[in-house]
Amino acid sequence: MSRALWVFVPAELTLVVCLAAGVDVPAPVIWAAEAVVLTLLVTEAVLVRRHYKAARLAGAERRAALARAVTAAVPATALRLLVNEARGLTSLVRWVARRTHGVREGDLAAPYTGPQTAMMYGFLFVSVVETVALAILIPWPLVHLIMLVLDVYGVLMLLALHASCVTRPHVVGADGSLRVRWGALFDMPIGSGQIVSARVERRYPDGSLVKIDEPGGTLDLIVGGQTTVRVELTEPVEFVRPMGGRGTATVVRFHADDPEALVGRLKGPARSVNA
Repeated sequence: MSRALWVFVPAELTLVVCLAAGVDVPAPVIWAAEAVVLTLLVTEAVLVRRHYKAARLAGAERRAALARAVTAAVPATALRLLVNEARGLTSLVRWVARRTHGVREGDLAAPYTGPQTAMMYGFLFVSVVETVALAILIPWPLVHLIMLVLDVYGVLMLLALHASCVTRPHVVGADGSLRVRWGALFDMPIGSGQIVSARVERRYPDGSLVKIDEPGGTLDLIVGGQTTVRVELTEPVEFVRPMGGRGTATVVRFHADDPEALVGRLKGPARSVNA
Protein backbone atom coordinates (compact mmCIF):
# COMPACT_ATOMS: atom_id res chain seq x y z
CA MET A 1 0.00 0.00 0.00
CA SER A 2 2.77 2.43 0.90
CA ARG A 3 4.57 1.67 -2.36
CA ALA A 4 1.42 2.47 -4.29
CA LEU A 5 1.44 5.99 -2.83
CA TRP A 6 4.84 6.59 -4.42
CA VAL A 7 3.25 5.83 -7.81
CA PHE A 8 -0.17 7.44 -7.62
CA VAL A 9 0.65 10.67 -5.75
CA PRO A 10 3.21 11.81 -8.39
CA ALA A 11 0.69 10.73 -11.03
CA GLU A 12 -1.88 12.96 -9.34
CA LEU A 13 0.51 15.92 -9.46
CA THR A 14 1.18 15.24 -13.14
CA LEU A 15 -2.56 15.21 -13.81
CA VAL A 16 -2.96 18.59 -12.07
CA VAL A 17 -0.21 20.11 -14.21
CA CYS A 18 -1.80 18.71 -17.39
CA LEU A 19 -5.16 20.17 -16.48
CA ALA A 20 -3.61 23.53 -15.70
CA ALA A 21 -1.83 23.49 -19.05
CA GLY A 22 -5.11 23.02 -20.88
CA VAL A 23 -4.69 19.35 -21.82
CA ASP A 24 -8.06 17.74 -22.57
CA VAL A 25 -8.14 14.87 -20.06
CA PRO A 26 -11.26 12.64 -20.21
CA ALA A 27 -13.53 13.02 -17.19
CA PRO A 28 -13.48 9.26 -16.34
CA VAL A 29 -9.68 9.40 -16.07
CA ILE A 30 -9.87 12.35 -13.67
CA TRP A 31 -12.49 10.74 -11.44
CA ALA A 32 -10.66 7.40 -11.45
CA ALA A 33 -7.37 9.02 -10.46
CA GLU A 34 -9.02 11.02 -7.68
CA ALA A 35 -10.79 7.93 -6.37
CA VAL A 36 -7.58 5.86 -6.31
CA VAL A 37 -5.51 8.52 -4.51
CA LEU A 38 -8.29 9.23 -2.00
CA THR A 39 -8.66 5.50 -1.30
CA LEU A 40 -4.93 5.12 -0.72
CA LEU A 41 -4.77 8.10 1.64
CA VAL A 42 -7.78 6.90 3.64
CA THR A 43 -6.29 3.41 3.84
CA GLU A 44 -3.00 4.83 5.12
CA ALA A 45 -4.88 6.83 7.76
CA VAL A 46 -6.76 3.71 8.87
CA LEU A 47 -3.48 1.77 9.13
CA VAL A 48 -1.88 4.51 11.23
CA ARG A 49 -4.89 4.52 13.57
CA ARG A 50 -4.87 0.73 13.85
CA HIS A 51 -1.16 0.62 14.72
CA TYR A 52 -1.62 3.49 17.16
CA LYS A 53 -4.41 1.73 19.03
CA ALA A 54 -2.37 -1.50 19.17
CA ALA A 55 0.62 0.35 20.60
CA ARG A 56 -1.56 2.09 23.20
CA LEU A 57 -3.09 -1.23 24.26
CA ALA A 58 0.45 -2.57 24.65
CA GLY A 59 1.14 0.19 27.18
CA ALA A 60 3.02 2.72 25.05
CA GLU A 61 2.66 6.44 25.76
CA ARG A 62 0.84 8.60 23.22
CA ARG A 63 3.94 10.06 21.59
CA ALA A 64 5.69 6.68 21.42
CA ALA A 65 2.54 5.02 20.11
CA LEU A 66 2.14 7.63 17.38
CA ALA A 67 5.80 7.22 16.38
CA ARG A 68 5.37 3.44 16.12
CA ALA A 69 2.17 3.82 14.10
CA VAL A 70 3.70 6.23 11.59
CA THR A 71 6.83 4.09 11.27
CA ALA A 72 4.73 0.98 10.63
CA ALA A 73 2.40 2.60 8.08
CA VAL A 74 4.65 5.05 6.19
CA PRO A 75 7.61 3.91 4.02
CA ALA A 76 10.94 4.12 5.84
CA THR A 77 12.48 5.98 2.89
CA ALA A 78 9.76 8.64 3.02
CA LEU A 79 10.25 9.11 6.75
CA ARG A 80 14.00 9.37 6.26
CA LEU A 81 13.55 12.04 3.61
CA LEU A 82 11.20 14.04 5.85
CA VAL A 83 13.61 13.83 8.78
CA ASN A 84 16.56 14.86 6.60
CA GLU A 85 14.62 17.84 5.21
CA ALA A 86 13.56 18.94 8.70
CA ARG A 87 17.16 18.76 9.91
CA GLY A 88 18.29 20.70 6.86
CA LEU A 89 15.80 23.49 7.53
CA THR A 90 16.86 23.76 11.18
CA SER A 91 20.46 23.88 9.96
CA LEU A 92 19.60 27.02 7.99
CA VAL A 93 18.66 28.69 11.26
CA ARG A 94 21.89 27.48 12.88
CA TRP A 95 23.88 28.74 9.88
CA VAL A 96 22.40 32.22 10.13
CA ALA A 97 23.00 32.22 13.90
CA ARG A 98 26.59 30.91 13.39
CA ARG A 99 25.99 27.95 15.67
CA THR A 100 27.17 24.36 15.28
CA HIS A 101 25.41 21.13 16.16
CA GLY A 102 26.85 18.54 18.54
CA VAL A 103 30.05 20.43 19.42
CA ARG A 104 30.59 20.80 23.15
CA GLU A 105 33.18 22.74 25.11
CA GLY A 106 36.56 21.10 24.73
CA ASP A 107 35.64 19.34 21.46
CA LEU A 108 37.35 19.96 18.14
CA ALA A 109 35.06 20.84 15.24
CA ALA A 110 36.60 19.74 11.93
CA PRO A 111 34.98 21.32 8.84
CA TYR A 112 34.91 19.35 5.57
CA THR A 113 33.02 21.60 3.14
CA GLY A 114 36.05 23.06 1.36
CA PRO A 115 36.02 20.85 -1.77
CA GLN A 116 32.25 21.09 -2.30
CA THR A 117 31.43 24.74 -1.55
CA ALA A 118 32.08 26.03 -5.08
CA MET A 119 30.02 23.17 -6.52
CA MET A 120 27.11 23.90 -4.17
CA TYR A 121 27.03 27.57 -5.11
CA GLY A 122 27.28 26.57 -8.77
CA PHE A 123 24.16 24.42 -8.39
CA LEU A 124 22.40 27.32 -6.66
CA PHE A 125 23.29 29.68 -9.52
CA VAL A 126 22.00 27.22 -12.12
CA SER A 127 18.78 26.74 -10.14
CA VAL A 128 18.16 30.48 -9.93
CA VAL A 129 18.82 30.89 -13.68
CA GLU A 130 16.42 28.02 -14.40
CA THR A 131 13.74 29.67 -12.25
CA VAL A 132 14.05 32.94 -14.13
CA ALA A 133 14.08 31.21 -17.52
CA LEU A 134 10.95 29.19 -16.76
CA ALA A 135 9.21 32.33 -15.51
CA ILE A 136 9.79 33.86 -18.95
CA LEU A 137 9.05 30.80 -21.09
CA ILE A 138 5.95 29.32 -19.40
CA PRO A 139 2.79 31.16 -20.55
CA TRP A 140 0.22 29.47 -18.29
CA PRO A 141 -0.12 31.28 -14.92
CA LEU A 142 -1.01 28.23 -12.82
CA VAL A 143 1.76 26.06 -14.29
CA HIS A 144 4.14 28.96 -13.82
CA LEU A 145 3.11 29.20 -10.15
CA ILE A 146 3.60 25.45 -9.62
CA MET A 147 7.05 25.50 -11.23
CA LEU A 148 8.00 28.61 -9.26
CA VAL A 149 7.10 26.90 -5.99
CA LEU A 150 9.06 23.78 -6.97
CA ASP A 151 12.11 25.81 -8.05
CA VAL A 152 12.12 27.94 -4.91
CA TYR A 153 11.76 24.79 -2.83
CA GLY A 154 14.71 23.25 -4.70
CA VAL A 155 16.89 26.31 -4.05
CA LEU A 156 15.88 26.22 -0.37
CA MET A 157 16.81 22.54 -0.11
CA LEU A 158 20.21 23.16 -1.71
CA LEU A 159 20.88 25.93 0.78
CA ALA A 160 19.68 23.68 3.61
CA LEU A 161 21.98 20.87 2.43
CA HIS A 162 25.01 23.17 2.44
CA ALA A 163 23.99 24.70 5.77
CA SER A 164 23.70 21.25 7.34
CA CYS A 165 27.26 20.44 6.24
CA VAL A 166 28.59 23.74 7.64
CA THR A 167 26.79 23.43 10.98
CA ARG A 168 27.43 19.68 11.45
CA PRO A 169 31.21 19.27 11.20
CA HIS A 170 33.22 16.22 12.19
CA VAL A 171 33.79 16.26 15.94
CA VAL A 172 36.72 14.96 17.99
CA GLY A 173 35.49 14.78 21.55
CA ALA A 174 37.50 15.82 24.59
CA ASP A 175 37.53 12.12 25.53
CA GLY A 176 39.13 11.10 22.21
CA SER A 177 35.90 9.94 20.57
CA LEU A 178 35.17 10.72 16.93
CA ARG A 179 31.97 11.67 15.14
CA VAL A 180 32.19 11.41 11.36
CA ARG A 181 29.41 13.33 9.60
CA TRP A 182 28.15 14.72 6.32
CA GLY A 183 25.40 17.21 6.94
CA ALA A 184 22.18 15.67 8.19
CA LEU A 185 22.57 12.64 5.92
CA PHE A 186 25.40 10.78 7.64
CA ASP A 187 26.42 10.56 11.31
CA MET A 188 28.78 7.83 12.56
CA PRO A 189 29.86 8.02 16.23
CA ILE A 190 33.07 6.13 17.09
CA GLY A 191 34.10 5.60 20.68
CA SER A 192 37.60 6.42 21.90
CA GLY A 193 38.27 2.78 22.73
CA GLN A 194 37.28 1.67 19.23
CA ILE A 195 40.06 3.61 17.49
CA VAL A 196 43.35 1.82 16.87
CA SER A 197 45.15 4.44 14.78
CA ALA A 198 44.58 7.51 12.65
CA ARG A 199 46.68 9.18 10.01
CA VAL A 200 46.55 11.70 7.21
CA GLU A 201 46.03 9.86 3.92
CA ARG A 202 44.94 11.80 0.86
CA ARG A 203 43.03 9.71 -1.67
CA TYR A 204 40.81 10.42 -4.69
CA PRO A 205 38.34 7.51 -4.87
CA ASP A 206 35.54 7.15 -7.38
CA GLY A 207 31.97 6.71 -6.29
CA SER A 208 29.10 8.40 -4.50
CA LEU A 209 29.09 10.00 -1.06
CA VAL A 210 29.16 6.71 0.86
CA LYS A 211 31.20 3.84 -0.56
CA ILE A 212 31.81 0.57 1.28
CA ASP A 213 34.31 -2.16 0.43
CA GLU A 214 32.40 -5.13 1.82
CA PRO A 215 35.25 -7.72 1.99
CA GLY A 216 37.62 -5.34 3.74
CA GLY A 217 34.99 -3.41 5.71
CA THR A 218 36.42 -0.08 4.51
CA LEU A 219 34.07 2.89 4.44
CA ASP A 220 34.80 5.91 2.25
CA LEU A 221 32.89 9.10 3.00
CA ILE A 222 33.79 11.08 -0.11
CA VAL A 223 33.59 14.87 -0.27
CA GLY A 224 34.52 16.61 -3.50
CA GLY A 225 36.01 13.38 -4.86
CA GLN A 226 38.54 12.98 -2.05
CA THR A 227 39.29 11.69 1.44
CA THR A 228 42.15 12.93 3.62
CA VAL A 229 41.96 10.96 6.90
CA ARG A 230 42.18 7.21 7.56
CA VAL A 231 40.99 5.79 10.89
CA GLU A 232 41.41 2.09 11.76
CA LEU A 233 39.05 0.52 14.29
CA THR A 234 39.34 -2.30 16.79
CA GLU A 235 36.07 -3.89 15.66
CA PRO A 236 33.33 -3.38 13.06
CA VAL A 237 31.36 -0.23 13.88
CA GLU A 238 27.83 0.16 12.56
CA PHE A 239 26.76 3.13 10.47
CA VAL A 240 23.51 4.21 8.82
CA ARG A 241 23.44 5.18 5.15
CA PRO A 242 21.68 8.41 4.09
CA MET A 243 18.50 6.54 3.08
CA GLY A 244 18.41 4.27 6.14
CA GLY A 245 20.42 1.22 5.04
CA ARG A 246 22.91 -0.13 7.56
CA GLY A 247 26.47 -1.38 7.30
CA THR A 248 29.65 -1.92 9.33
CA ALA A 249 33.22 -0.82 8.83
CA THR A 250 36.62 -1.52 10.41
CA VAL A 251 38.37 1.26 8.46
CA VAL A 252 36.89 4.72 7.88
CA ARG A 253 38.31 7.15 5.35
CA PHE A 254 36.85 10.64 5.17
CA HIS A 255 37.70 14.23 4.30
CA ALA A 256 38.60 17.05 6.67
CA ASP A 257 39.70 20.51 5.54
CA ASP A 258 42.51 20.42 8.13
CA PRO A 259 43.34 16.71 8.47
CA GLU A 260 46.52 17.34 10.49
CA ALA A 261 44.58 19.13 13.22
CA LEU A 262 41.96 16.38 13.40
CA VAL A 263 44.54 13.58 13.53
CA GLY A 264 46.57 15.53 16.07
CA ARG A 265 43.59 15.56 18.44
CA LEU A 266 42.90 11.86 18.04
CA LYS A 267 45.27 10.83 20.85
CA GLY A 268 44.89 8.39 23.72
CA PRO A 269 47.03 6.25 26.01
CA ALA A 270 46.13 3.04 24.19
CA ARG A 271 46.38 4.41 20.67
CA SER A 272 49.16 5.14 18.23
CA VAL A 273 48.52 8.14 16.00
CA ASN A 274 50.62 8.76 12.93
CA ALA A 275 50.31 12.16 11.34
